[in-house]
Amino acid sequence: MKQVQDAVVDMYEKLPVPYGLVRFGVAPDHPEVKNCQDTFEEVAASPRFNYIGNVEVGTTLALSDLKPHYDAILFAYGASEDRRLGIPGEDLPGVYSAREFVGWYNGHPQFAHLKPELDQGECAVIVGHGNVALDVARILVSPLAQLRKTDIADHAVAALARSTITRVEVVGRRGPLQASYTVKEARELMQFDRVGFESAGLHKFYPENTKTLPRVQQRLADVLLKGSPVKAHDYKKRWQLSFMQSPHAMHVKKNRFGEPIGDRVHSIDFQKTEFVPGADPMSKDARVQLTDEIVTSEASMVFRSIGYKSTPLPGLSDLGVPFDERLGIIPNDAHGRVISPSAGPGNLSAGHLPGLYAVGWVKRGPTGVIVSTMMDAFTTADVIVQDWSASSPFLNGEKGRSASTGLGWDGVKDSVVAQGVTPVDWEAWKRIDKAERERGKEKGKVRLKFVDEEEMKVAAGLA
Repeated sequence: MKQVQDAVVDMYEKLPVPYGLVRFGVAPDHPEVKNCQDTFEEVAASPRFNYIGNVEVGTTLALSDLKPHYDAILFAYGASEDRRLGIPGEDLPGVYSAREFVGWYNGHPQFAHLKPELDQGECAVIVGHGNVALDVARILVSPLAQLRKTDIADHAVAALARSTITRVEVVGRRGPLQASYTVKEARELMQFDRVGFESAGLHKFYPENTKTLPRVQQRLADVLLKGSPVKAHDYKKRWQLSFMQSPHAMHVKKNRFGEPIGDRVHSIDFQKTEFVPGADPMSKDARVQLTDEIVTSEASMVFRSIGYKSTPLPGLSDLGVPFDERLGIIPNDAHGRVISPSAGPGNLSAGHLPGLYAVGWVKRGPTGVIVSTMMDAFTTADVIVQDWSASSPFLNGEKGRSASTGLGWDGVKDSVVAQGVTPVDWEAWKRIDKAERERGKEKGKVRLKFVDEEEMKVAAGLA
């Protein structure tokens, strides 16, 4: 919009409310991370931007129906599923994905009814060594008084108040120098009153002089090796990091005859790992291999936090758009132009699909934080502008077909409404926003989110 002064952008969102992972993925006790919403507000204020909430592209609105009315379509829908461990017992009651749990405590309508059983035992195991894993750990051990001040969902506060979890183990396949959580996330977990930290054998992974490490790894080492100031006899809760362990199987409780007692997860086996021959244990990219040694952790609940995965939108193939199921991305030229193996000119097999672009996790996989995703978005936007300035082919213009109608949302709105769907525009969202802030003010917090989509539409004056 900045670089093409007559560009109009319509943004489709399947929920009534905007902001995606900023609203539903960022931890409630990290409000500063949500400040990027201020920039989004500026964009939305432009008459050349249209927010169209409560409209699910691919289901409510077919991609083939969108195509005639636009010059370009940009896929920015992220990753809606999580990667699975693929081990026995993964589907036992008491096993959750971190993605679901984060959505649950953040008030995502899809996960509002998750009801994680936090009162079935004392031990929680989190498989994965990323920031999301530490987010889950922090929520489980945080003093409830601190969480009550945030925009965490009320149902999560009620469940956490009943929680009997006192020990959280965060387990990774590799060592601390290969972990992907950040210094900030680790440091926060060291600063709670009466929450201790344990990690057996941590020193063996580090050189005697940690100042020889790269700066970021050095800072993380300093945090982990210093640990928590809380002494063992003052623990109310504790968390620990475990390394060089790969999940192997989950089990229910058994009696002394080896017969199952109940159907909930009770323990998880890990297969120990070792660095492959020739690997540098100090390298961020060091690989590991499995050993024959099995260790078992008690677990009254287990969270898998090993990554997210994008899925193809219904109707992508109608536009000739392929989807890489293995990588979970729409194939692109690394700048965001969607490519197809059969779209190349002349004798070339692969080529760009005119007017089709991808950005974010569906473009490059579920890696990085908000800042890196924003930089990625700027790159793709620049590429769209370059193609437009160079008069490259866009949608509906190739091979003599008529140009785009230019109608955008106005070209499909009637068919959406005819299905009984109520679109939510920016002004309607602002009414939801105002109502949430007023509800929160009554409870001494920034906002109290609606977790039901019908309640959102009532607050917007659209029900």
